Amino acid sequence: MTEIEFKFEIPEERLAALQKDLARANTTRTHLQARYFDTADSRLAGNNAALRLRKEGRRWVQTAKALGDGPLHRLEHNADLGVPRAGVAVQVDVQRHAGTPVGEVLARVLEDAPLVETFATDIWRTTRRARLGRSIVELALDMGRVVAPAAGGRPERAAVVRELELELVSGSVADLVELAQRWSQRHGLWYGTVSKAERGERLREAQQHPDPAHAGDRAVKAAPPRFRDAGGGQVELDGPELQRAVVAACLAQILPNATEIAAGSGAPELVHQLRVGIRRLRSALRELDAVAPGRFDTAAWEPVLVESFRILGAQRDRDVLADRLQPHLQAAGAPLVALPEVDAAQQPPSPGEVVRGPAFQKLLVALIGFAAPPEGAMPAGKDEAAALRKQLALRLDKLHRQLRKAGKRFEQLPAGEQHRARKRLKRLRYLSEFVAPLFDKARARRYVEDLLPAQDALGDYNDDVVAIDAYRDAAGQDPRAWFAVGWLAARQPAEASACAKALCALGKARKFWK
Repeated sequence: MTEIEFKFEIPEERLAALQKDLARANTTRTHLQARYFDTADSRLAGNNAALRLRKEGRRWVQTAKALGDGPLHRLEHNADLGVPRAGVAVQVDVQRHAGTPVGEVLARVLEDAPLVETFATDIWRTTRRARLGRSIVELALDMGRVVAPAAGGRPERAAVVRELELELVSGSVADLVELAQRWSQRHGLWYGTVSKAERGERLREAQQHPDPAHAGDRAVKAAPPRFRDAGGGQVELDGPELQRAVVAACLAQILPNATEIAAGSGAPELVHQLRVGIRRLRSALRELDAVAPGRFDTAAWEPVLVESFRILGAQRDRDVLADRLQPHLQAAGAPLVALPEVDAAQQPPSPGEVVRGPAFQKLLVALIGFAAPPEGAMPAGKDEAAALRKQLALRLDKLHRQLRKAGKRFEQLPAGEQHRARKRLKRLRYLSEFVAPLFDKARARRYVEDLLPAQDALGDYNDDVVAIDAYRDAAGQDPRAWFAVGWLAARQPAEASACAKALCALGKARKFWK
């Protein structure tokens, strides 16, 4: 079975209003107590899978879950164990899922390794059904706790659960998206990717490593799109399927980073990776619109992406100054200069406020709906796939030629044109990564590697341009900042020359689309 659902986190101060709204129709309240199982070395959690026994009323149900195709999809199989006889303990058994897609995932991951109970949940679920058009959606409000019991001298740890799930029972994903947007906008909800199982794993991890320094970096980096396997090593697909798969890949980076930021983390790497995901998505909207015109709602999506990227970028620029440039300046003998604080009246929203904001959340819901695979989609024919490859090759070739041309006169280009070349280089890289499986993946990987020196050179050059502006502004309050302005400006000619050489070197890069 494939689940299609949205899961939102509920701000504590909005809970009462949401409960009142939910109670406008008949609801059912169920007590759900579950025990989760994994190997001692957390193989299931490490592969985004979960196995649980849950008591629903008097009945027991064993459930296996794993990631499916895209951010909306989960593989799931339930085995109803009924009401056990008095005195009989219910035991977990992986074979109950044999012959199902999620069962195949469990078999591959576990390899007969023994299971141990890792944590438990105690949830009160309130459900009701809503109808929109011909679609039926189940709304489920989950309230309770996830608990990692005391073990090995380590104390019990618990996390609060306050979630609203919307699951499509029957009908269209478009109707599910519309209802999800209504509820999230009305009650200030934000989309969350952290499952109850993952909450439990984090509690378990915190037991083993109480020091927050051992908690690990939760930032998620970009991964290539997942295309349907057509066999024979050649990916055959049409424009709409390419668009859907690429948007899903961008969301796979955006959603988990946004979830952590919305929950209160301001870690620089989370902000950076969210911006990378947004930049990749914007590149996809620009470069792939022509392969299936009219399917992207660019007029609605692009303004929100641009504004979110801009605000998050202000935080990122300050992080770059502090982490990358300040040490070099200090090594060069620069006096310590504090960058001026932004006036409170002009203070931009924090990353968390951006991500939790209604505009960003509405966009996420729309994009997740776009990325959902259509029911009964037919594989593309060879002629369609060949036409798509030809169209993409023309676009790749144009970007490649534009960058080589920019390299020949980069040092003489106005600042705006230099910045445009940097953005064009990123689009060429992202487009190459997006479409690599449609061509030769090994050749595409080598080509992307050939782009990296130019991307690094242009990135360093741009960081210094941004830093010069920042220190020039700071000099109005602290004249010592002029040292940084002069030192950075003195590096510009050599850096511009390095950018030019790196762009011209793209002529040696072998085009994988030829």
